[in-house]
Amino acid sequence: MRRRVVITGMGCINPLGHDVETVWSALKEGKSGVGYTTIFDASKFPTKIAAEVKDWDITQAGEDADEWRDRARHTKFACGSAMQAAAQAGLSEASLDPTRVGVYLGSGEGSQDFSAFARMMTAALRPDAIDLATFAQTGLEILNPVAEIEQEPNMPSGYVAGLFNAQGPNANCLTACAASSQAIGEATEIIRRGEADVMFSGGAHSMIHPFGVTGFNLLTALSTSNDEPTKASRPFDRLRNGFVLGEGGAMVVLEELEHARRRGAEIYGEVLGYGTTADAYRITDIHPEGRGAIACMKMAIADAGISPEDIQYVNAHGTSTSVNDRVESLACKTVLGPKTPVSSTKSMMGHLIAAAGVSEAIVCLMAIRDNVLPPTINYENPDPDCDLDYVPNAAREAKCDIALSNSFGFGGQNISLVLGRFRG
Repeated sequence: MRRRVVITGMGCINPLGHDVETVWSALKEGKSGVGYTTIFDASKFPTKIAAEVKDWDITQAGEDADEWRDRARHTKFACGSAMQAAAQAGLSEASLDPTRVGVYLGSGEGSQDFSAFARMMTAALRPDAIDLATFAQTGLEILNPVAEIEQEPNMPSGYVAGLFNAQGPNANCLTACAASSQAIGEATEIIRRGEADVMFSGGAHSMIHPFGVTGFNLLTALSTSNDEPTKASRPFDRLRNGFVLGEGGAMVVLEELEHARRRGAEIYGEVLGYGTTADAYRITDIHPEGRGAIACMKMAIADAGISPEDIQYVNAHGTSTSVNDRVESLACKTVLGPKTPVSSTKSMMGHLIAAAGVSEAIVCLMAIRDNVLPPTINYENPDPDCDLDYVPNAAREAKCDIALSNSFGFGGQNISLVLGRFRG
């Protein structure tokens, strides 16, 4: 029989709060974490708003600020949420075989010194060219080599392993917005295959910096509703005009069922199914007929050994962009029918990019725990192309034993996870 994979710990740090229960309470209350950008001066940008993590630093996890001074924002988010997940799981290094504990994250890049890059470019600019020798020499003089290493996407997985002496499989994937969902799926497969008994899995990211915002603005992907920040993210609404960039980190402890039972661990849910496909279409657009999303959802449901009718809630990718919301609605209707409740919590926490998937998987687990479906806020103007039940504007009490979480990334990567209430 296939080894079963359960969740024994959860942790998160995002714009709605610094732990799972605080974030979940805010979601049930329909609160927004969106405001004006403060991490950098965005006053000259088309988009002046973001969903930032406020009033948190690594010292709140009991760490020494000096030791973490050069570590990047994504590493701090990842490690802070991993500490929460480990504490909830009751993991004790003394009771674990470190070679059977691994890490699989979906993390993006960390902080980058854009002012230094601007100085390098300014020094190297000539009337008709760029003086590459001057550019390089200026970089050698002003760049912090440690900071350059620390911003790499693989650094969080290395630091998480070090925190918990996790000597087993260690990997990071960066499949854009699908990254941390893919990490959970692949970590689940590692446990199913018997290559590890415990996996830390999740992700962390912050693209709230000049390059990140510039890139998404050039793609016309970000909302420019600067006058009302808390209403800017409006998935499935006819007047939606782009997503709101967020940041944060989240982590789950995945564990083989019998290993968790031997430890006497509390079990918060089970990973039942994992689907992964590619649109093989365009870098930024979903296939207009939703072929990748449909195939991915079907794959996850088949992997779970259930029928589409068993899905009681979908946490949508739901970015608040015109194409995504229309095509995802089509895909959900095709696979699940028109009545399954679907909501987008990006309406409240923004789009956490690489960290979005794991954060939304945790939302599904909380919905299952409490039999409460979180809302899609700012849903005011129905769109005839988006005609599902989006749990509009207010949380809903409803039986929820099995939920599906969708993550669809730029580049055409599609991930669906089926999460269920643990049944012994």
